[in-house]
Amino acid sequence: MPRRPFRVGRAVTGLGLFATRLIKKRSRIAEYKGPLLPTKEAEILERRGNKYLYEINSRWTIDGSPRSNLARYANHSCNPNAEAYDVGHRAFIRATRDIKPGEEIVYHYGMDYLRNVIGISNCRCSRCRRRRARKQREARLRKKRRATRARKRRMR
Repeated sequence: MPRRPFRVGRAVTGLGLFATRLIKKRSRIAEYKGPLLPTKEAEILERRGNKYLYEINSRWTIDGSPRSNLARYANHSCNPNAEAYDVGHRAFIRATRDIKPGEEIVYHYGMDYLRNVIGISNCRCSRCRRRRARKQREARLRKKRRATRARKRRMR
């Protein structure tokens, strides 16, 4: 049996973490690893395009860009099954509910990251994709109804 309860695999948004066996609620999944940086250095890296920064507090940030940091592959979702938490100067990801084998491990990155990096209208989590698809379906139906009404008016 593998040591880790997850694997890195292909996801809708690139690479992601997928459960390989049942992960119980509140169990620790992975540690977000990397060098600990002061906020000023992290801001410089952020301006250069580093997207793997985990802010612990107003003074310290973890640079999660090393590939050995497997927690960096956990993607964002507006409907998460995990959460990030920190203990001292270390950050971890834990399950907020039971995660079934094959299910992607996702957590909410926070509203600042969602607004400034991802963009609320560009979120590709399953919840936002369903919401966008529903709105598009409704718009097509409205357009179809308007066209039908216009056709009926012309026939009178």
